[in-house]
Amino acid sequence: MPVLEQLQLPIVQAPLAGGPSTPALAAAVSEAGGLGFLAAGYKPVDAVRADLEALRGLTGRPFGLNVFAPPTTASDPAAVSAYAAVLRSESERRGIALGEPRRDDDSWEDKLALALEERLPVVSFVFGCPSPEVIGRFHDIGSEVWVTVTTPAEARLARDAGAHALVVQGVEAGGHRGGFADEAGTDLGLLAALQLVGAAVEVPLVATGGLATGRSIAGVLAAGAAAAQLGTALMRTPEAGTSPAHREALKSAEPTALTRAFTGRTARGVVNRFLREHSSDAPAAYPEVHHLTAPLRAAAREQGDADGFHLWAGQAHALAEELPAGELVRRLAADAAAALEDATRRLGAAPGDA
Repeated sequence: MPVLEQLQLPIVQAPLAGGPSTPALAAAVSEAGGLGFLAAGYKPVDAVRADLEALRGLTGRPFGLNVFAPPTTASDPAAVSAYAAVLRSESERRGIALGEPRRDDDSWEDKLALALEERLPVVSFVFGCPSPEVIGRFHDIGSEVWVTVTTPAEARLARDAGAHALVVQGVEAGGHRGGFADEAGTDLGLLAALQLVGAAVEVPLVATGGLATGRSIAGVLAAGAAAAQLGTALMRTPEAGTSPAHREALKSAEPTALTRAFTGRTARGVVNRFLREHSSDAPAAYPEVHHLTAPLRAAAREQGDADGFHLWAGQAHALAEELPAGELVRRLAADAAAALEDATRRLGAAPGDA
């Protein structure tokens, strides 16, 4: 039976790479009846293995692992060097040397091997779609492959490669745009993306982007999604590894914006000084810029300086609540059910009925 059909609640935890992802968070969501996820992104393979072992010690329910697909678009070294020159002021401000910009694939082959070895219920991918051969290897061992898409064209490619489900990401989502290429034309809102992708392919869809309430979950389920994926909404839970300064930023009413300033790949975060000052200069160069700014961001995070590191957040971040993850998931599911009942009642009411 497909994993989505096994869930008691149609709620999926976004992987949340870069700190918020923890075994405790994934376990809490899975134990509540949803689907928890671990993030393999940015972590050494041994650390991912340890997280998987810890998660299996916390829950016997299905969960997923998210892996970054390797970058495929060439970067301009001159543009990266020019951005490094711009960032020297940040280096001097922190007393921290810039990182060495380099191109890598986040241990792609080793993480694929680990995911195959572990025979995981679900392995999801962002930033690209694995080849049909890779997806076939997971299919052969009983693992589902989910692929994040932002456009109908990406959805067709993922379907043709053999993806079992698609995570449809709207532009409202926090963190990196998860589509195949970092370019214009992938800025569809979630509701539009769901409709267009649903018309293009017959594959189960998981909706993500700006979902923080039961009514928003009800909305995407009514629009054809098999489940709703929540990211920012879970980042203030005690189980998440979100840093204190980031947690405080999520509580604010500050707007979000899309930027390449922190990593060289378009991502949405709460507007802060670094984003305002450097977005216009940042090139499309992932992961080179990620490595270039990593020491600056780590120092700012450790110092609790929310103006100096990325504050990934979706557009509805101010609605995120500081509740235990399991309690939050169960309550949002109940709120979604109530919202759907209310909508059904209103649709069935005769003209003039209250």
